[in-house]
Amino acid sequence: MTVVQAITLGLVQGITEFLPISSIAHLRVVPALLGWSDPGAAFSAVIQLGTLAAVLVYFASDMRIMARAVLRGLADGRPWASQEARLAWFILLGTLPIGVCGLAFKRYIVGELRSLYVIAGSLIVLGILLWVAEKKASFRREVKDIGWMDSQLIGLAQALALIPGSSRSGTTMTAAMFLGLTREAAARFSFLLGIPAIGAAGLFELQDLLKHGLGSAGLTSLMIGILTSALSGYLAIDLLLRYLRTRTTYVFAWYRIGLGLLLLGVLTAGVLQPLG
Repeated sequence: MTVVQAITLGLVQGITEFLPISSIAHLRVVPALLGWSDPGAAFSAVIQLGTLAAVLVYFASDMRIMARAVLRGLADGRPWASQEARLAWFILLGTLPIGVCGLAFKRYIVGELRSLYVIAGSLIVLGILLWVAEKKASFRREVKDIGWMDSQLIGLAQALALIPGSSRSGTTMTAAMFLGLTREAAARFSFLLGIPAIGAAGLFELQDLLKHGLGSAGLTSLMIGILTSALSGYLAIDLLLRYLRTRTTYVFAWYRIGLGLLLLGVLTAGVLQPLG
């Protein structure tokens, strides 16, 4: 992988990880359109460490507040006493579904499910669901109103993001909107919920990549990709939250549907190969 490819893929990862349009889809589609080989599920997961750094820095204050609340609650023997502590536990427990499903279906996630046909279908189906959520949601609830059942339902939705093209932020934001959260609250909880999942997937795949050897050139490209995704990811978080305060998610729903249909068109025409 060249430096230009690493920077390009890092930008794609950083921008699309937090927008509800699927980073995995774009990490498959962009290289295919440019005539590059598929970077692979492992590389895609590892450069998420950059976006993990972005969300940790952006929400550092929130993370400190939750950590203190959890420690205070454990020390007092009342782990669920404060809203901040409950939110932290909800995030951890809401991560279980994607963790279990990721381990159980890893063989398919890194193999057949990376087919561009699967990605195109996921883009379209989740785009339609996002559009329906935008039409039907009440948008009355904030992050502080999230309860145990809400966190589990959104956590189950996050597990669907293991299907390439679904989008982790897209599935979780859509579920949160169906549950009545405001657009900004849905995005905030989506980003916080993603921290354990992104971190675990990235570190797990990094260990695998290092074990099999990257070489100095490969490691350099990987680090460039991670750094680029961190910088672009931080900007994407800030811009999306500002955008959702006054605007709808329709643009993302239509973008997903349009990209999915375009992808099906070029696949049918034989311009791209479904795998490879």
